[in-house]
Amino acid sequence: MEESGRAELDTPPFAKSAKGRAPGFGALLELGTITGLKGIRLAKQEREFGGIRRVDLAYAQLASSEIARDMNRDIVLELIRANQPVSRADLSRLSGLQRSTVSEIVEDLMREGWVREGAIAKRPRGRRPTMLGLNDELVILVADVHPRQAIVAVVDLNGHFLSREAVTIVSDPKRAVENIIRSMRQMRASHPGKSFEGVGISLPGRVDPATQRLIFAPNLNWSSFDIRGTVEKAMGLKVELDNAANAWLLSEMWFGKMDGVRNAVLVTISEGVGTGVIANGQPVTGKNGMAGEFGHMVLDPAGPLCACGARGCWETFASSQAALRIYEGRKKGKGVASIAELHALAEEGDKDAVATLTEQAKNIGRGLRMVTAALSPEVIFIAGDITIVWGLVGPIIEAEMKASMLAGTPPRLVPSQEGGLARLKGASALVLQRHSGKVREGDVPAKGVKKRVKK
Repeated sequence: MEESGRAELDTPPFAKSAKGRAPGFGALLELGTITGLKGIRLAKQEREFGGIRRVDLAYAQLASSEIARDMNRDIVLELIRANQPVSRADLSRLSGLQRSTVSEIVEDLMREGWVREGAIAKRPRGRRPTMLGLNDELVILVADVHPRQAIVAVVDLNGHFLSREAVTIVSDPKRAVENIIRSMRQMRASHPGKSFEGVGISLPGRVDPATQRLIFAPNLNWSSFDIRGTVEKAMGLKVELDNAANAWLLSEMWFGKMDGVRNAVLVTISEGVGTGVIANGQPVTGKNGMAGEFGHMVLDPAGPLCACGARGCWETFASSQAALRIYEGRKKGKGVASIAELHALAEEGDKDAVATLTEQAKNIGRGLRMVTAALSPEVIFIAGDITIVWGLVGPIIEAEMKASMLAGTPPRLVPSQEGGLARLKGASALVLQRHSGKVREGDVPAKGVKKRVKK
């Protein structure tokens, strides 16, 4: 480092170039507040201006030896996840870290329960190494909340589902959260041999990162209710909340297709329209976590009334609810009860259903003009209900997006095929990201929240 008193960061070779990166690691490495699963801030937060790199002094901090150790720890944990089963020697080779450093980090991760030893590998000569992998006895309780239903599940560190069930959501938030808690208690009781790390919850609204309170959810109306505090008190586990689109994007990063991508947007099309944003390798949350609400940007001031109180928001033309309204209009008041039913009719060749989804697809594509003009992403992921009929709507959305480009080539348009499972995996990744680092000064559990008991 250029100043005395700063620790030299033992930077792995693959951190310096896109070549040679371990699978899945590149994108996480470059995301300052998501790097290494838990949101550490890099010693230098740099921005590029015409090829000139500068340090943003508003956010910069000196690189202490503790930060260097924590970054190396996150690198090793991510490499284990991406390459398991893997030996300590292979981790040293992949990371560029010294073997003694890797061994010390691995011992810490094993002691804390994140990693465990597995089989002894057979080699034609030399010492036979003990292979390492994530500890599948460590699990996370997750919930994906929608206005009328929540899915509650138990997920292990590799994204495998051990249990899953649907829970009815009523308008009263207290009763609705009690239903979720009841399901979580039953699931925890059904897995007595597992160690529960925490609770992750994906919500159809914006969560303030500082307070972890839901502050904007026009389709849910729970903003005045303390979701996190209620669940933590009932479950005795630390709870992490985030917007569904952000959770979904985190799932794509942790389990999916994000390696090396620095500019991406994920658009969810369900009961509403949500977006998660990464720009220049950084997650974009903005003040109070409100950045990226493209679904509530007005396309037509004379359009339908939106749940947010405005008229003609993109959501009122592009969401699943919008599609149901359009179909009902075509049928002169004789609509269908669910988006699944509408999709089934379209697959069967119902002309009005096909015309409805075509109109919805055009509305989605036109709205993407706002996204491409404002953020110019490399990739736009489309997630949610609409991906079920992607064969019909995908080409229409892409054509509309291309036609509305201001300049340059359009971004890649990629459907997320995991459906609601991605939101659940994203909720588990919230816990992994925020809990897997060493406990720092000030990281005090909420009252009544117990630390995980490691075996």
